Formats: sequence, structure tokens, C-alpha cells
Amino acid sequence: QVQLVESGGGLVQPGGSLSLSCAASGTFSSINAMGWYRQAPGKERELVARMPDGGNINYQDSVKGRFTISRDNAKNMVYLQMNSLKPEDTAIYFCNADWKRSAGGPNFRSWGQGTQVIVSS
Repeated sequence: QVQLVESGGGLVQPGGSLSLSCAASGTFSSINAMGWYRQAPGKERELVARMPDGGNINYQDSVKGRFTISRDNAKNMVYLQMNSLKPEDTAIYFCNADWKRSAGGPNFRSWGQGTQVIVSS
């Protein structure tokens, strides 16, 4: 099982920046992808950015050029640098990870508990 813990949310003014971090821990063979999703009040959870091993990074169109996802595989961490924040970026941000219990085995997905980001003046 993989446990994910996010940190770094908070209140920021429009145009400001925040950095989110997510640490993965537990027993697993490999983590194949890590990413960030968000859920605003009354809306469905949506992809923000996803970074698979050796593959193309996916960003939601609305955050391209403003948000940057990165990973530290040695530490099993994923980060989200958010710049030029807008009020519409206000949401709970969730980290997720796709992982395997054993090589060649099935994929599993874990979610963090979420961290609140509020963009408001």
C-alpha cells in the first residue's frame, strides 16, 4: 500500500505563487506515475498535471505556462509549483500515485487527503 501526504496549501493573493509537495511512503515495487488533481466546490475532480515515468507530462490547458510539476524519484516525492495564481485555481488539491506491488503485477492508485488552496484578495 502507498500512502500519500500533501503539504504546502494555503491562502494567496491573485498573481501570487504557492508550492505543493507530496510524499509517498509504504510498500511497493515501483511508482509509475505521480500527479496532481483538484476539486473545486460543486465541481468534479479534475487533472491538473501528471508525470509518468519516462513519458510526456500532461497539464490541464488552464494551467499550462503557470504550473510546473516535478518529481524526485529517489525521495518518492512530487511537487507542484503554481505561479500567477487566479481565483479560479481555488480548490482542494490531491496528490495521486500509480504504483505496483510487484514487477509485472497490476497497477494500483492511491490518493492523498488533499490540501486546500485559496486564491483571494
